[in-house]
Amino acid sequence: MPHHLVREHLLSSLLESQEDAILSVSLDGNIETWSRGAERIYGHTAQAIKGQPLSRLVPLHEWSGLKRFFSEAGENGLKCCETSERLHKDGSRVFLRIKRALIRDEQGEVVGILESGRALNSHRADPSAEGPLRLIIEQMPGLQWTTDRNLRTTSNWGKGLASSEISPDALVGRSVWEFLGCADQHTTPIAEHYEALRGVSSNFEYTWNSRVLEIHLEPLRTGSGEIEGVLGVAMDMTERKKNEEQAHYQARHDALTGLANYREFMDRLEKEVHRAERSHHSFTVLLLDLDGLKRINDLHGHLTGNRTLQRLAAVMNEHCRSTDLAVRYGGDEFAVVLIDSDKGMAEQVAHRIETGLRADQGKPAVSVSIGIGIYPDDGRTAAELIEAADQQLYRSKRTENRRTVSATGRILYSKRAGR
Repeated sequence: MPHHLVREHLLSSLLESQEDAILSVSLDGNIETWSRGAERIYGHTAQAIKGQPLSRLVPLHEWSGLKRFFSEAGENGLKCCETSERLHKDGSRVFLRIKRALIRDEQGEVVGILESGRALNSHRADPSAEGPLRLIIEQMPGLQWTTDRNLRTTSNWGKGLASSEISPDALVGRSVWEFLGCADQHTTPIAEHYEALRGVSSNFEYTWNSRVLEIHLEPLRTGSGEIEGVLGVAMDMTERKKNEEQAHYQARHDALTGLANYREFMDRLEKEVHRAERSHHSFTVLLLDLDGLKRINDLHGHLTGNRTLQRLAAVMNEHCRSTDLAVRYGGDEFAVVLIDSDKGMAEQVAHRIETGLRADQGKPAVSVSIGIGIYPDDGRTAAELIEAADQQLYRSKRTENRRTVSATGRILYSKRAGR
C-alpha cells in the first residue's frame, strides 16, 4: 500500500475515535478534519465546524499566542504537550491535555497540524471508561493535584478541604498560584513547586483561606523518568494544629491562673540569659510570694484561696507588658521576667503590682513579698538570678510586720518595715 494511503487510513481510524478530540488544522488556522471525540468534547458536529477557524474554539486570551505558534510551527517545531483552555459549543470552558504533530506533504513541507486533545474536566470525560477507580480517587482524603511544567493544573481529585468544596478536576487549567492564592514565585508555596520541577521533594505548612494545610510536593515524572510537572497533596490539619497548640499551651501554663508555669519560666529565663549575653542588654526577674495563703485557706476555705491566687494573677497581667512573662511556678510562688529592663523598671513594676493589690476590692485583702534579680549585676545564669531574687524576697519577709487578726476574723496586713 502506498505511503500516503497508509497515512490516510491511519488518519481515518483516528477520526473514528470517541475518546480524544482529534482534528487537523491548516497553517492559516482553519479546521480541516474533525473526529467523533472532538464532537463529543466540543459539542460541534463535523459538518458544522469543518472549514471554520480554530479561533472559534479558543478563548480570546489564548488566541494570540496560539496564532503565533501556528505561524512559526514550520520553523521552530512544536511544543508537543500542554494544558490548554478551549470553548464548548454551549460557551462553557473545556480544559484539555493537548498533543500536536506536524502534517507534511509528499515533499516534506509542513501543510498543517494534527491536534489530539483529552478532556481533563470530569464532566467531559466518559465515566464508563473510568470505572470504580474514579470513585476511589474522588473519595481520597484531602486534595491532590498535578501540574504541567508551567504550573498549570492538569488534574485534581480527592474529597477536597474542610474550608472549600473543590470537585474533581475543578481546578484544571488554573495556575497553582491562582488557586493557592500566592502571586510571588519566590515564596511558599510557589517556590516549592519550582523546586519540584528541579527534582526536589518538599513537605511544609501553608495557611490558606484561614486553614492550615500540610502540603507535600513531588516531581511528576514520565515513564522514562523525565519531569513533566508536579504532584501535590494537601491535607487540612487546622483542627490537629489547634489541638497540638492547646496541648502545648496546657503543658506550659497553670490551669488555675492562666499564667505560665515553672517549665515555661525556666525555658524563657534561659533564652533571655543567652539573648542578653549576645546583645549585652540588661533584664530583670521578679519573684513574688503571696503573703498568708495558708491562713486564707484555713479561715476562708480553699475556694477563696484559689480566687485569691487568680486575683494576684490578674493584677500581674495588668501591670506587665505583652513582651514580659508572668508566671505561677508554685503554690503561692509567682514570678515575672521583665524583658529589656533595669533595676528602676523592675522596682516600678513591683510597686505597681503592690499598689494594684491594695486597690483590689476583693476579700480578703492581699499583699505580696517581692524580690528582684538583675542581669548581669546579680548573676549571669538563670540559677544565680533566681537565687539573688529569692534572697531579697526572704529579707523582705523577715522585715515584714507581724500580721494580726481582728475579732471578726478579717486578716489585716500592715505595711512592711522600710517601705
